[in-house]
Amino acid sequence: MTTAATAGTKTLRCATVGVGKMGRHHARLYATTEGCELVGVVDGNADRAAKIVEEWGGRAFTSIEELIAAGVDAVTVATPTVTHRAIVEPLLKAGVACLVEKPLAPDVAEARAIADLAKATGALLQVGHVVRYDPVMVAVRELVAAGSIRPRFIEIDRVSPMTFRSVDVGVVLDMMIHDLDVLLALMGAEPEEIHANAVCVVGEAEDVCNARLVFPAGADGIRCTANVTASRLALKTERKIRLISEDAYVSADFVEKKGTVVRKTANASQLADVRERLRKGEDLSGVNYLEMIAMEPLPVGSGEPLKLQLLDFLDAVRTNRRPLVNAEDGFAAVRTAERIVAAAKAAGARMV
Repeated sequence: MTTAATAGTKTLRCATVGVGKMGRHHARLYATTEGCELVGVVDGNADRAAKIVEEWGGRAFTSIEELIAAGVDAVTVATPTVTHRAIVEPLLKAGVACLVEKPLAPDVAEARAIADLAKATGALLQVGHVVRYDPVMVAVRELVAAGSIRPRFIEIDRVSPMTFRSVDVGVVLDMMIHDLDVLLALMGAEPEEIHANAVCVVGEAEDVCNARLVFPAGADGIRCTANVTASRLALKTERKIRLISEDAYVSADFVEKKGTVVRKTANASQLADVRERLRKGEDLSGVNYLEMIAMEPLPVGSGEPLKLQLLDFLDAVRTNRRPLVNAEDGFAAVRTAERIVAAAKAAGARMV
């Protein structure tokens, strides 16, 4: 069997385990991406699996073992979170590269076990935190990496109506996990303080959660606080992020695929004058604030995030390099999520 380490530039034999709402798109991309062959799919629903292979080719396998025996280089696992470990373990032991949909696991213990096995086997494992590949997030990350903004405060809202998908986990692991991964990547560290609260309405797990995360100071001495809200009980879908610093403000909308960068243009003497006049209690209603700032659009690129993620995964398989979001990143996101749920419970949230 060809393994990830020996794949070279040959056509990669790929498959998808779980072809529900997300998995079907992975199957589509494997079938339509150059350098890939969709070997087939595995799904507990035989009719659903049959429809996917009828549309995109390959075979409908009845088990992971049968899939491994057929020979496969890379597999997407897009099944309910609670099943990830049982599916991923035999694949990793067989040397098959895995792209596991977020979250990596339902709890820290299972996430740790998966990450440890990936390390022990040497098989590549990437976690599907697809927001990292969203062109909006790429633009924001590039601003932070370039030092154009050193955020003191970050606010993220991720809300939508209930879809009754991924109800095997609460909203923190279902939706907020995206933003936790983004924050950990931007900050380069896990939060040192967490305050949270949550509300359960539909099921026994939380449906709405707000968390305040305090990150350790960076090399520049700046500490950042993030306020993150996730809800699957909203009346409409919103995905927004705001980053605020002394010199710049960035506001981006993932749904609208656009954003704005506001930069301070007032010089030191102009600011000193305004502060002195404020201190004296002067009426500054005639001062035009807009003359003190510059606004420009956030330079958002194009591309389907899921395809960009898949291309990165396939390149990591071919070159045997570290994927952008590896098992340790996925573990850190799950650990932070678990800390948030624990903080919400400590604050009185009635959750299982």
